[in-house]
Amino acid sequence: MNRYKQREQAFLLLFESQFSERDCDELIEIYAENIEEVGDYSKLLFKGAYEKRDELDGIISEFSKGWKLYRISKVNISVLRIALFEIIYVDEVPASVAINEAVELTKKYSSKEDASFVNGILGSYTRSRD
Repeated sequence: MNRYKQREQAFLLLFESQFSERDCDELIEIYAENIEEVGDYSKLLFKGAYEKRDELDGIISEFSKGWKLYRISKVNISVLRIALFEIIYVDEVPASVAINEAVELTKKYSSKEDASFVNGILGSYTRSRD
């Protein structure tokens, strides 16, 4: 399974976690039983973004300029958390790749306008690290 597909799995799991009281392992098990096997990279991204969500949400709040976290769609929050986790904690993935993949996921599950919003937040954050 390629990395894009695994990012998509991680996104779907993280999105689902916002509506469920189940823990990460239970969500992974349910996904695997009903949809398809969950890749190792998917698990890394999902569990990492889930565990670091408070830190990641702080970054989203800081760089979303004028948008309160509760006003950002759950789709966009999930995409942003996955991408930020990947940018911060997965050294072998260039930030530009994580951003591009996040934009593509946003286009698929949200809208072109939201993709620009996600790109802007991730781009601003990445430039602030340089």
